Amino acid sequence: MINNVRERNAMPEQDINVRLTNFDEVALGYTEADAIREAMRCLKCRKKPCTMGCPIGQQIPEFIAKVAEGDFEAAYQITAVKSSMPSICGRVCPQEQQCEKNCAHALKGEAVGIGRLERFVADWHAARNPVSAPEVEKKGKKVAVIGSGPAGIACAGDLAAMGYDVTIFEKLSYAGGILVYGIPQFVLPNSVVDRELETLKARGVEIVTSAPIDKNKSIDALFAEGFEAVFVGNGADVPQTPRGLDTSLEGVWSANDYLTEVNLNTDNLPASIKDAQRVLVVGGGNVAVDAVRCAKRLGAETIMVYRRTLAEAPARRDEIEHTRSESIEIKELTNPVECIGENGVLTAVKLEKMTLGEPDASGRRSPVGTGEYFTVECQNLVIATGTSYSEDVVDTTTGIDKDKWGGIAVDDDCKTSRPGVFAGGDAVTGPQTVVKAMGAGKRAAVSIDAYLSAK
Repeated sequence: MINNVRERNAMPEQDINVRLTNFDEVALGYTEADAIREAMRCLKCRKKPCTMGCPIGQQIPEFIAKVAEGDFEAAYQITAVKSSMPSICGRVCPQEQQCEKNCAHALKGEAVGIGRLERFVADWHAARNPVSAPEVEKKGKKVAVIGSGPAGIACAGDLAAMGYDVTIFEKLSYAGGILVYGIPQFVLPNSVVDRELETLKARGVEIVTSAPIDKNKSIDALFAEGFEAVFVGNGADVPQTPRGLDTSLEGVWSANDYLTEVNLNTDNLPASIKDAQRVLVVGGGNVAVDAVRCAKRLGAETIMVYRRTLAEAPARRDEIEHTRSESIEIKELTNPVECIGENGVLTAVKLEKMTLGEPDASGRRSPVGTGEYFTVECQNLVIATGTSYSEDVVDTTTGIDKDKWGGIAVDDDCKTSRPGVFAGGDAVTGPQTVVKAMGAGKRAAVSIDAYLSAK
């Protein structure tokens, strides 16, 4: 039976008055009954438009059909064919811009909660099955993976399943990359990421932390150590700052640094963060939303400013709704133009009111300054206006070309200009979604296998 209701089943959540006092996950997940009801909304479209909207071609109608039957393990096994981390993708991927955007229900109502169902089957499986991995015949060939974010995890996991000896090199003192330092636990609990890392270890993957690949240890050195192929998935984590803002003032933070402190150093925060009474966050993406919601939980008065309107904001819709429901002030069509400080400490930010002009290359209407200014007193300014490429890997290794934007240049098979070196994820494309980075890691694994098999 198909349930043709226009509204999706609500996601159970922490009570609003409770969740602002903790960093626990806000969305609690579907119950079995919730999941079945939601799955029964699927219209089983013949052309599968949802699958066409998924960057990795997930078998969406097939796994949803199994959920509707109550066969949750079969549903999980279907998702696991295409996805290395359905429990993560179900939580953080912008489904409303991908698979759910194409859902037939979205024409006259709410799309089927594809992400919610993906999360449900992954969590259901994890709650009933210990971390394990089947034994595979070893090929006796070593592959290095640079970066332990979604691209690196996906690539390493697939290569290990093929029988390669894989070592991940992570520059930070903890594994998980942006999944850990960049996403708050109220969106993506560390325990979910930890399970993916434990699964890698069960497959025989070695994870070496505090091991940057740079001028002190380059890709050339990895080849000299006996690695026969290298995958570069080190992301794009260099902050981009709007022109005119004095980032040297105490209290001005890049969103990456701010979130890293809050996510990993909660009990020993710098005074600049801990004592801030008002926090201004600039940006309209998921990172901005995450930062402003963290500040709210730390007890600060919070304001999020975005130079366009929320209709153009790239943040997930449900995260924007959570931001609104948590009584966080959002100033649309507003852009910071100057940081004001005293004795080297931020005291206020000067902002300009904007209007929308003609569409830019992204198809969104460009923000245009109106010449009308106002000032907001604050102790923290968190800048979440994007990141760019790190040059530590490519600029310390011979023979790796960049594209015109500064990312690593690759072909359709994730091959770089240097034989044996492959790349994918944000290091190639700039900041993208978790599922796109994961997809690149999986494509690279196939390409690496073909390359090493031919040697």
